[in-house]
Amino acid sequence: MTESKDLLQVLWSGADELRGKMDANDYKTYLLGLVFYKYLSDSYLAKVYDLLNDATPDSLDEAQKQYEEIMKTSDAEDLLAELRHSMHYTLDPDMTYVSMLNDAKENRFNREKLQAAFNRIQESDELFNGLFAGVDLYSNSLGIGDQKQSTTIANVIKVLDGADLIHAEGDVLGNAYEYLIGQFASETGKKAGEFYTPHGPAQILCRIAMTGQEEKKGLQVYDPCMGSGSLMLSCRNYSKEPDYIKYYGQELMPSTYNLARMNMFLHGVLPENQHLRNGDTLDADWPTDEETEFDAVTMNPPYSAKWSAAEGFKQDERFMDYGGKLAPKSKADYAFLLHGFYHLKQTGTMAIVLPHGVLFRGAAEGSIRETLLQNGSIYAVIGLPSNMFYNTPIPTCIIVLKKHREGRDVLFIDASNLYEKDKKQNIMRDEHIDKVLELYNNRKSVDKQAYLATYEDIKANDYNLNIPRYVDTSEEEEEIDLKSLTAEIKNTNTEIKNVNSQLIQMLSDLTFNSAETEEAVRGFMSLFEEV
Repeated sequence: MTESKDLLQVLWSGADELRGKMDANDYKTYLLGLVFYKYLSDSYLAKVYDLLNDATPDSLDEAQKQYEEIMKTSDAEDLLAELRHSMHYTLDPDMTYVSMLNDAKENRFNREKLQAAFNRIQESDELFNGLFAGVDLYSNSLGIGDQKQSTTIANVIKVLDGADLIHAEGDVLGNAYEYLIGQFASETGKKAGEFYTPHGPAQILCRIAMTGQEEKKGLQVYDPCMGSGSLMLSCRNYSKEPDYIKYYGQELMPSTYNLARMNMFLHGVLPENQHLRNGDTLDADWPTDEETEFDAVTMNPPYSAKWSAAEGFKQDERFMDYGGKLAPKSKADYAFLLHGFYHLKQTGTMAIVLPHGVLFRGAAEGSIRETLLQNGSIYAVIGLPSNMFYNTPIPTCIIVLKKHREGRDVLFIDASNLYEKDKKQNIMRDEHIDKVLELYNNRKSVDKQAYLATYEDIKANDYNLNIPRYVDTSEEEEEIDLKSLTAEIKNTNTEIKNVNSQLIQMLSDLTFNSAETEEAVRGFMSLFEEV
């Protein structure tokens, strides 16, 4: 069994081979891509060994040896057919990670062989199409010239040899991959917003989206701005039937889309449960056939992004029921919210992270917000601490939405003080997350923490959802005791006079070697005599 800590150390040390040659956003693609290739190759050899011996290999070298031998026999075609069916891909013996590692150790590593392995996997099944597109083995960022570029890749391959991906039990491998993604988010700063939601907000979102749906078998989770897929995958932590969850996700950035696909496999998600797409969520609706509504919708879209807001969207089913209003061109926040809400089942829950501006901005956004409130669609608003996200220091909020519920009340929670400072970012510990969920599930007003607002309360506030209007966290100033303050000032004045007298006496005892110096000191003394 591979321990999580050991695996993390090995995987993260692979980054040391690339750090300094390129920025974290680039070497993230190389390291995570090579880890995934090792996982596919090692899994493949383990399957070969299992088919031949009905056992898990103690050593991948032994599995490699047996694979090379059987490929020379007449049984090769039958074995490949079985592997193609069960693994969805095949590899020649010289395309495996073990083969690449042996070449690297003997200083005869060949990038063409590794590229051929990438190509074979990508061409084997639509599942893997374009998966390694971002791993450019011929990039100058690896070094200048063939030799240096090959050496860099070979060194990473040698470092990753210490990672036993076959004997990693449970979620150890998937969690290790998540750890890497989180570490890269920390190093890439603002670019991290493209692919990562920090632990605290992610757990709150997922626990809320899963509340009441933990027992459901065949649960369907949707994230139309999925990044690395971490939000959707976090939902499995709160399901009693995690192996049956179906994941539907869309991502605009091709490299991030590929990262999400790798993440799914490394978490053991079966191919038939992965429904991921590379595309623009707002530009064209997806999915539009078969499953179009989902039990849980989790979202952390780009904040206040620009979009076309073209007139044609007023006839789009996602946006057409909100008084003919569209989210403004300069701020697509409500366009993302309405897209996700459109795909929510009648019995489901949606949780989305957005900037606070969506709670109180007017014009079209105010009109959309009013319609949502009139329909009882907004269930809760949770204010998060500032500086939680790598791509922005601004405070954000989680909006929870439901369809066709009884009542139109809204629970407001102020969690802005539930954090710890940690280097550059504020982080929410488990006790902070638990506190938010406790307030959410109790759904009651708690002084300075939560307020259950009636629809009439909200209407009286002109549909403004700014949290301080409902949760008063201000502290009353302590009443001043004037008698005590007067006595304190008198004592202070007496002390000042005594000290001044002592200073004047000390200065009076001085002797001077010039009249000019004596005049200057006397002038200085006069300042204290006047006090």
